[in-house]
Amino acid sequence: MSVKACLSALCLAIALPMSAPAFAQDEPQFRGEYNDWRVFTRPSDAGLICYALSRPSDSAPRAHEHGTVYFIVASWQSGAVNEQPNLLVGYDLRPTSPPEVRVGSSQFDMFTDGQEAFLDDLSDEPDLIRAMRRGSVMRVTATTVAGVATSYEFSLSGVTAALQRVEALCG
Repeated sequence: MSVKACLSALCLAIALPMSAPAFAQDEPQFRGEYNDWRVFTRPSDAGLICYALSRPSDSAPRAHEHGTVYFIVASWQSGAVNEQPNLLVGYDLRPTSPPEVRVGSSQFDMFTDGQEAFLDDLSDEPDLIRAMRRGSVMRVTATTVAGVATSYEFSLSGVTAALQRVEALCG
């Protein structure tokens, strides 16, 4: 299974209730809350997957049905993925208008895969994570398949502690 396909399965698992205890072995297990970020683990065929996620503190336009929106940073215990950023939205993203992530003066381009987006250039992942650890707010802009321009603001309060917990669990 490819990294992207496995993360897609991870993102589907996130839709399960987040505060409920895991009743089945493959359901995400809540591992901690760090201000605006939460940490979960989930077993997979490739070993444990650990991830930090946050919901936006602000979404625009307000009249648009955004569905469930998360920004996720995932690591695999196997080492196949380390601190991979990912946007998950509740609608199909327009591939010809890929999302952008901004933290301070740093900007990162993404590519879309249905309702998900990943960084266009994998070599940018450490730079985005470093910017997230140093920043206070992250802004993400995206476009729906229907052409609606959306934007999200994520608080970065707690992201460093959450990523340290992910590292402790899957490092």
